[in-house]
Order: sequence, then structure tokens, then C-alpha cells
Amino acid sequence: MTDQLRADAARLLREARAVVVFTGAGISAESGVATFRDALTGLWERYDPQQLATAEAFHAAPDLVWGWYEWRRALVSRARPNAGHHAVAAIEAHAPSTVVVTQNVDDLHERAGTRALVRLHGSLFAPRCVRCAAPASLPPPPGDTPEGGGRIPPPSCVECDGPVRPGVVWFGESLPEDQLAAAVRAASTCDLLLTVGTSAVVYPAAEIPRVAARHGAPVVQVNPYETPLDALADINLRGPAGQVLPALVAAAWPDAGGAR
Repeated sequence: MTDQLRADAARLLREARAVVVFTGAGISAESGVATFRDALTGLWERYDPQQLATAEAFHAAPDLVWGWYEWRRALVSRARPNAGHHAVAAIEAHAPSTVVVTQNVDDLHERAGTRALVRLHGSLFAPRCVRCAAPASLPPPPGDTPEGGGRIPPPSCVECDGPVRPGVVWFGESLPEDQLAAAVRAASTCDLLLTVGTSAVVYPAAEIPRVAARHGAPVVQVNPYETPLDALADINLRGPAGQVLPALVAAAWPDAGGAR
């Protein structure tokens, strides 16, 4: 990331009236939250996460799938928001019209202070009944070690006694209509989209930066790796979110103390 690229991105951010920050797994990976591309460890190393994250897997082995998601929730609960998450919250604080659209199912943005959050892929912390879709409460996260968990029977719905499922979007399922509509609406009306830590290959979520570009908004990408968005982005800031975003916020609002 050159000083000139950062200065150009900071000017766009400072002058924007409506900002969309679009985040993917990369920002949370810096807090130790494994992505779906990472190999599983411990009790789960013999499983493929893409085969566990399906409705078919849950119906075939609900205790296996629920146990795996409880293991993931325990890992997330021990993780802490990193400097990238805090910088996103600082952008929202400096530009109150900011909308954060995330593909992540953890709660690190909220814990860092982000308020206006659109969740495209659901949340580990919002389970619901398979049968009646009623929200369900969660027990304390299981296990004291990263390998804890194992097979755990899912709880039963207090409304209809149906099995409770994780509140995430599984492979083969549609995104929540209200969340997708909110993301498209924000991208269609923003005057800057900042995409952070996303591979830009998971659709339809990956379409969000392209929606902004089609409506004339500049796109700034923060990522340590090349992605399909490189050619679309007006500015590519190469590096991890935890380093790039705080520097970008400090350059955009030097008198405000940067990411706070």
C-alpha cells in the first residue's frame, strides 16, 4: 500500500456521504476465527466444513452438526475484535450514514461497536426452530479447549418442540430476503463502497460491490491477496485489515485520533 493510494482512499472516505463497508472472513481470521478454507483441527479434522454446513447434514446427523456449530461458537466467544473491527466501528462513528454489510456469522463487529449491521449469512448467536422458525435461546458455549464440543443433541423449541438449528445460512439455502434487500439498497445508494477481507467468490453476496460500481460509486478494496475484485476496484490497498484500516481511518480523520 503506497502513501498515495492510502491518501486517495482516505479522501474518498472523508468526502463520502453514504458509505458501505462490506466485510468477509478475512477480517475475522485476524482474530483467530477460522475460515471455511482452513483445515479443521482436533475432533473435527476428519470432516469437511462444506459438508457439515448443509440442511441435509443436519437432518441426517443433527447432533454432529449442532456440536460442530457449538464448537465454532465457543471459538468465536473466546476471540476478540481486532484493530480492523474497531476501525470499521470508527468509520461508522465518523460517517453516521455508514452501513456495514457482513458475510461473517460471528459477533465481532457488534462487540467492536458497530451498530448498523446487515447480516447476509446469519449469525451463530441467533438459532431458530427448524419447524416453526421461532427464535431460540442458547446455552453457555461448551468446552474449555478449542477441541471441545463433539456431538451434542440440539435443544428443542419451546414453542413446538421441534429441533433448533443454527441461525446461519447453509450451502444451498437462500440468503435472508430482508438482509439481501437492505444490502442491495445500501450498495445502490452509497457513494463509496469499502470491501474488506472477502474473496469475492461466494454469490450472491459477492455481487454487492458490483452493485455499487454499477451505480457509479467508487470501490476501495482492502485485502492481502488478489481477488476477482482487483479489476473492479478503483483503489486496491494490499494488506491485512488490522493494519490497513486503522491507517486509513487516521488518514481520513487525522484530527479525530483515527480508529478509536
